[in-house]
Amino acid sequence: MDKRQDLESFLKKVDKISELVKDLNSSDVEVQQKAIETADCYIAALDEPCRTIVNKTTINTKPPLQTSLVKTCTQSHPIFKDKGNEAYAQEDYETAVKYYSDGLAELRDMQPLYTNRAQAYIKLGKYKEAISDCEWALKCNERCCQALKKYKESRNCFEKIVEIEPEMEKMVKEYLTQVDLEEGRESQEMNARQEFDKGEGNDTRVPQLLEKLARPGQIPLYYCGGLEILSQAVTDCTAQTLFRLNNGFSIISSNDTVRSCLLQETTDPDSQELCASALKSWRVICCGNDENQKMLMTFPLTRQSMVHLITSEHVAVQEECLELLNVYSRMPHGRLLAIDNLDVPMLVRNLMACISKPKQQQNTAVNILENFAAENKFCIQLRDVLTDSVILPFTTLLRNISESNRHVLASLISAIGCLARDDVICHSFAHDPECWKAIAVAIVSIITDWSLCIEKYKHLFIELNSDASTWIKKYNTTVYQCGICLLSLQRQCSACEYKEVIYPLLGLIIILSAITSPIIQERAVSLCNCCLGLLRDSDGGVITRATAVLSTVLPQSPEAVQHVIQGGAARVMRLLLKGTGQTATKYAIKTLTVCTAASHLAREELVKSDKKLSILRNLLASSDEMVSGNAALCLAHCLELEGIGSTLLGTDVVLLLLRHAAGDAKRTAVRQNAAIALGKLCRSEPRHMNKLRELHGVEILHSCLKLIT
Repeated sequence: MDKRQDLESFLKKVDKISELVKDLNSSDVEVQQKAIETADCYIAALDEPCRTIVNKTTINTKPPLQTSLVKTCTQSHPIFKDKGNEAYAQEDYETAVKYYSDGLAELRDMQPLYTNRAQAYIKLGKYKEAISDCEWALKCNERCCQALKKYKESRNCFEKIVEIEPEMEKMVKEYLTQVDLEEGRESQEMNARQEFDKGEGNDTRVPQLLEKLARPGQIPLYYCGGLEILSQAVTDCTAQTLFRLNNGFSIISSNDTVRSCLLQETTDPDSQELCASALKSWRVICCGNDENQKMLMTFPLTRQSMVHLITSEHVAVQEECLELLNVYSRMPHGRLLAIDNLDVPMLVRNLMACISKPKQQQNTAVNILENFAAENKFCIQLRDVLTDSVILPFTTLLRNISESNRHVLASLISAIGCLARDDVICHSFAHDPECWKAIAVAIVSIITDWSLCIEKYKHLFIELNSDASTWIKKYNTTVYQCGICLLSLQRQCSACEYKEVIYPLLGLIIILSAITSPIIQERAVSLCNCCLGLLRDSDGGVITRATAVLSTVLPQSPEAVQHVIQGGAARVMRLLLKGTGQTATKYAIKTLTVCTAASHLAREELVKSDKKLSILRNLLASSDEMVSGNAALCLAHCLELEGIGSTLLGTDVVLLLLRHAAGDAKRTAVRQNAAIALGKLCRSEPRHMNKLRELHGVEILHSCLKLIT
């Protein structure tokens, strides 16, 4: 346990020191100064005081004079360091630790010895000692990150941790991501400096442009033009990095004119244009650059403006703001940065407001919401404000489907489905009566539009299919043109947003109806009635999802079960089980099982055209636990009909059921259902007992009794 606690402590401290070291190495003076203050507090909190007084000025042009004693010790330090390095290279880590320790005994504050000994401790698995040395290295030189920059060794260390503690894999992956980001940052900055020193290419213009943008007191158009030129000059990672290294973020954010525009303190046309230009420059500078994305989020001005400008009345400003947010939403690192730094409830509220208005930016806003919905932290922050931020605007849209919002509705419903993967959010939606009312209105509206589309071209379909020659003469066309016209008509109907919207909407209903709710029970009959109509659709995907809705809603409402049985659901499910894919089969057999459990009529409907229950017997051979388990239970229901047991004589039903009854102990439900079916089979037709005894199944059946009782 102690070792585990040491390991966790090590990882936490590595994270803290890693962040601190990166800030100390920042090219931004404000970030660097803040990190120095934090380092002072961190060092002061350590148990053992540091013997060295460190000069923490940003640039120390006058290093302190060294005493003769320090000079003597410094001369001996390379000897211990070299011997330690030699032992380390030979993988003699214990000896390496000894030499480094001997050197530190003479000169306690020699930073390289701490960093080297930390690496040796990591190799020995002594994480507590390693982090202690990292702390001392930080005390001796706050700008040193050697202990954290040995990327290969860091990865090996973290991978070793996963081998020792597999349950820590998720946390270790986060640390490995940080290692990758830090290595990428260092590589970018090294390459950028090299390119700048060469003085070639368009990238070298970036520092010059920043100098001009740093001039205070200019009119908005001056800064607007400069930012536009800057956006054109930043064409690759080198230019993005040079912008960061030359304090570009601070220069723009601290400019009073730019600041007032971003805060919408001035709203004249020139100021709005400048605001859009600033957002555009940030987007160009941050696109594909993790370190720049992180740097931008450190400024309060950015965090505030990115959220509020989503609802700007100025089209260009709103568009650039959404595009900037879209940059962050594309990758996990960017999403987490935004979630940790932005006002998430306000962000979502403004995105939904943007989606609700008929503007070109609707698609971008939906994409942002859908991307962020993949993050658990995002969902957690929405739980307490879900009704006002999401449910209310979403239900309003569903009730008012029109040409202006239909094109984004499918993506929005998918985004809501992603949010509903969070249990708390799903529960809130499932128990919201207004949500279910809106869903019912939306389904009716969509199906009505589809029906009108079909009706519109119905006479042409009938006329063309019944007598093509007359149709050709009437409209003065050829056979080829006739075929093209038919395809065109079909496409016009298929292009109706019905197909695009109904699919994700059914998916959302499946997710929400998995939760037992009185609201769902109240709406069950109308929901199932719509699904019965959708079962006649020609699209296999729609049929599968409609069946899935029936399988989740019917168990919650006996009234809905009787309704769908009267509507011929048992017959439709039987037909589906004959020739559909595995997913549809899973939902169809579950729906059929619910129907046969509740209705004598449903059992008769199933048996009428399949007296030997061949469909169910085929499903018993499925490897899918849900399919085979429901098939066994459905068969048990059918065996309550008179004479069914006799019709199954000579079939393999006993063998199939016995295999499941004696199967994997973990598949309790399947074993239980198979045992129930076997019991009913033998009671319905005693002659099946002969086969059961022949297969030594009586003992197996007895062993399953405890599952049933």
